[in-house]
Amino acid sequence: MVNSLSHLGIGLLIALTLGFRGKKRNTLGFLAILPDLDFIPYILFALVSGSVSHEARNQLFYLLGHREFMHSILFVLLVTLFIWLKTKDLLFTAAGFTAIFSHVYLDYVTSWKMHPLYPFSTETSTLGAVYFFDPLANILPLLPVFVLLVAYMKSHGKWNGKFNNFCSFVTNNRSKLYPALLIVLVVWLAVLPVAKIFLVNYISGAEGAKISYQDTYPSSFGKFLAAYPYNSTYYKIMEVSYWSGIEKSDYIEKTNVTGAAPNASAYVERARKLYSTALPQEIDYPVYSVSEENGSVTVTLSDARDKYVKYWAYFKTVYRFIFDTKSGKYAAYASEQGRREGRLEDNWFE
Repeated sequence: MVNSLSHLGIGLLIALTLGFRGKKRNTLGFLAILPDLDFIPYILFALVSGSVSHEARNQLFYLLGHREFMHSILFVLLVTLFIWLKTKDLLFTAAGFTAIFSHVYLDYVTSWKMHPLYPFSTETSTLGAVYFFDPLANILPLLPVFVLLVAYMKSHGKWNGKFNNFCSFVTNNRSKLYPALLIVLVVWLAVLPVAKIFLVNYISGAEGAKISYQDTYPSSFGKFLAAYPYNSTYYKIMEVSYWSGIEKSDYIEKTNVTGAAPNASAYVERARKLYSTALPQEIDYPVYSVSEENGSVTVTLSDARDKYVKYWAYFKTVYRFIFDTKSGKYAAYASEQGRREGRLEDNWFE
């Protein structure tokens, strides 16, 4: 998850490297941010999702959800085909593919699970190898944005006398500068997923356990949060880094029961089954807290890693199921990223 301005900068960097100007340059900048326009269909999804069946809601989520279909390989190929049919320009079509694919890849390589092969597969996956505030991935692409901003301001009689040395340097070195920046960015974003392989393999060997590559998330620059089921009742959570290996570790109980909640395990299983039918499946290491009060049993579901991160791009969501012990009916609530809890429609779950 890179900011939209940096996505725009990468599209412009591709255009400037290949010598595109004017409309074609601007089009490549637009293509680099196009997938994030999925907030428009997502608004439609939010409006209609509560009035359709559970199965229809899930399919609409795949099609209209944020970072769903418009972040898929099929969408990239369809847009590329449209560019080719519209322009019959091979170089521009290749540049358009690269611009939009760069967006999808950057989101995929940071920390957000996606369905890149939808509709052929609904399996989620992510590389999760680059911290979403990574300075190189976020700051380097801003240079072409700044270059064009300075040029625009000067062409409109503003910023006269400012950034003259900078403009001269860019003008005199543009044939080498833009390709060099693009190469640095590509190498950086290709090397980090490979480096993560070695780190995960090292931690797996040190722990004598299989550590999941895609469930090991970047928590800061060069550092990751990893976890695995330590035994039947606990997860082991680890903060790991390229420099120190395992830096910290802790154990989180999978199920916590407060008071004399009747049939706690049965309610946990019911909450688990309900959650398994819902989208998105954000939680990788489920932790259940069970309590009983006034004839109802509350099961709270969260991820074991939640308390170890302040800002997170994916799984920091808490679900709360309230079951009536007499009627068996339930109500479900959820909160995301610490925001206010809201009640979920019945069709969230099967």
